[in-house]
Amino acid sequence: MERHFDDELSSLKTDLIKMASIVESAIYKAVQALKEGNEELAKEVIKQDTEVDEMENTIEEKAIKLLALRQPMAIDLRFITTGMKINAELERIADLTVNIAQRALEIAGQPLLKPLIDIPKLSEVARKMVKGAIDSFVDEDEKLAREIIFTDPEADKLKAAVQKELVEYMTRDGSTATRAVPLLLSARHLERICDHATNIAEDVIYMVRAKVVKHKKLDD
Repeated sequence: MERHFDDELSSLKTDLIKMASIVESAIYKAVQALKEGNEELAKEVIKQDTEVDEMENTIEEKAIKLLALRQPMAIDLRFITTGMKINAELERIADLTVNIAQRALEIAGQPLLKPLIDIPKLSEVARKMVKGAIDSFVDEDEKLAREIIFTDPEADKLKAAVQKELVEYMTRDGSTATRAVPLLLSARHLERICDHATNIAEDVIYMVRAKVVKHKKLDD
């Protein structure tokens, strides 16, 4: 019976890893679509969201079944409840990649105001944070989870830099707004992705230490 329960926990972890991989790839694709004006790539991200939604439902059902039938205790209980929270965070991240893809469709066919520099940098930070947060969950690595949390201010700075530059463009020439606003929103979506990765990392610390760190300042 114990071996079967371990297999079920492992299956839940595998599903979350697969979902995270799809979501991480979607972040990259959505920003590439934005950079290149690639409508097909943007549509691929939007279409793939259905798969993520289905995975979210499957993972939630597995977790609920484990809670109901196995009545886990201590670390196993925290693992399952954390998995459920991560499942929801990943679905929200996937929704944000769809938002970016939609912004890409809005400006496809128009020349970019300038080559994108900070948005791809922010995208890379977001992808690394998501991957790192999931790795910290898989390895039960509190140190890595803390590193992810401390990375979030970098994302905030990049988003602020994008905002400052694009607002300056619109202030000088109001006609640039139709191309600037989708980029502003994309930067905001990426910043929110980083926030969700931070939430995952905080949940991992709770799982490992049974200590709630949300809305609290962490020591370095």
